[in-house]
Amino acid sequence: MGSVRLEHVFKKYDSNIVVNDVNLNINDKEFVVLVGPSGCGKSTTLRMIAGLEDISQGTIFIDDSAVNDVPPKDRDIAMVFQNYALYPHMSVYENLAFGLKMRKYSKDEIQERVQQASVILGIKEMLERKPKALSGGQRQRVALGRAIVRKPKVFLFDEPLSNLDANLRVQMRTEISRLHKQIETTMIYVTHDQIEAMSMGDRIVVMHKGIVQQVDTPLTIYNNPVNKFVAGFIGSPTMNFFDGKLLLQDSLAFEASTKYFSLPIRSEIVQRFMPIVNSEVSLGIRPEHISAKPQNSHSQIVNVNVVVTEPVGNEIFIYFTIGQAVEQYVCRIPSDMQPQTGRAFDLYFDVSKLHFFDKTTGAAL
Repeated sequence: MGSVRLEHVFKKYDSNIVVNDVNLNINDKEFVVLVGPSGCGKSTTLRMIAGLEDISQGTIFIDDSAVNDVPPKDRDIAMVFQNYALYPHMSVYENLAFGLKMRKYSKDEIQERVQQASVILGIKEMLERKPKALSGGQRQRVALGRAIVRKPKVFLFDEPLSNLDANLRVQMRTEISRLHKQIETTMIYVTHDQIEAMSMGDRIVVMHKGIVQQVDTPLTIYNNPVNKFVAGFIGSPTMNFFDGKLLLQDSLAFEASTKYFSLPIRSEIVQRFMPIVNSEVSLGIRPEHISAKPQNSHSQIVNVNVVVTEPVGNEIFIYFTIGQAVEQYVCRIPSDMQPQTGRAFDLYFDVSKLHFFDKTTGAAL
């Protein structure tokens, strides 16, 4: 078993609270990703689970046993770091075997585990090489292998792919996901890259300023963010936000504070918003829900000014303004459409995909 539980965990440096009352349950064999901007407390949380940082307050359990006072070497965890941390004077085989030798495993057991890990990771032909003779991706595989041979209850990953180039990152993402399915061990993975989080995790933990904002499956977080921060952080390009009011005239509509456009609220959800008519709100809509052609019966036309077009292969990102306002927004359209920079252009907003947030608290409405 490899379940992990955090109960009211804090980390403070003097008066600075880095991790603020984190409560989290991670199930056995689950792949959970901690994601958030730099300085949000995700790596500190991981290091507290590993025992590399002391806990200021709260309790961490591994398999229902409190480990606050258990040293890292006795927690039955293995950690993969950003910088690989390989011994340069040792061969790949010796790097993989080193931890097992320190734990007094027999030669036969060490050889069996190293061979098994090298086959799983596709590095069997590299066992005699030194780290300097390996590529970045191969070194990362060795770092993974060193964790695998331990057969721990829990794997901890601290931004392990951030030193790799873009193509290698994609490849290693799939390797780690495949590895999780193959060895069926609990994995906790830290990244600031929300694409990594969305593509790898069974569940995502979104953190901001030391506080857990939302814990759920990638799709639930994407489609139903609990607040404006989560909505803006998850998704690339980021969600567009417009400030305005909900006004009731002939029907309920959102009117932008710039007065340059308004969007109707679907009749089936009008009652939900009646208590906050005339209140200031933030409207959010993802770039893929703004199109160059009507997507469905919920599409509403908005005239925009094209500022910049950014071709990205099969799509074009259009950065635009509305009316005389200076704020820029973004949408994505098929690459066979080429709106001209500096010209007016009609876009269609899918009002069935609108998100609304409290202007003051940022909470989803």
